[in-house]
Amino acid sequence: MLEQRSFRDILGRFTTGVVLITADTADGPKGMAVNSFTSVSLTPPLVALCAADTSSTWPAIREAGHFAVTILGDGHAELCRLFSTKGADRFAGDNWSTTRAGHPIPADGLGWLDCRISAVHRAGDHELVIAEALEGALTDQAGPLVFHAGRFTALAAA
Repeated sequence: MLEQRSFRDILGRFTTGVVLITADTADGPKGMAVNSFTSVSLTPPLVALCAADTSSTWPAIREAGHFAVTILGDGHAELCRLFSTKGADRFAGDNWSTTRAGHPIPADGLGWLDCRISAVHRAGDHELVIAEALEGALTDQAGPLVFHAGRFTALAAA
């Protein structure tokens, strides 16, 4: 079997974007940074993400049954780090808005989706979440927040 460190290093060479998953839960606003996010289907509009079994945030979002996805831009590295830090006050500051469903989103994200969980599947040490996008909007035109080889990086202009 492939060693975990080698597997992580190899997958780290796959460049990803970064999103925030946020929800208005019974315990107040909750959120986490995710780079394992992708579109699944256009009809119906479905997305997928993976949440680690060790996440202390995901159980409250899963229980809520719905969440917002915010696509992060190149100016959001510090926000992403904040949402990746256990115990941090993730919703401090006043640069927040809410979706019509009531989920907190950064006011300056590149775009957002309100989603309802359709299915959750066990997948090793994660849960694979399939969700239907119910509403969304483009909100900014900055460059994307890009994650590669364990760090944030910039895209080169063509």
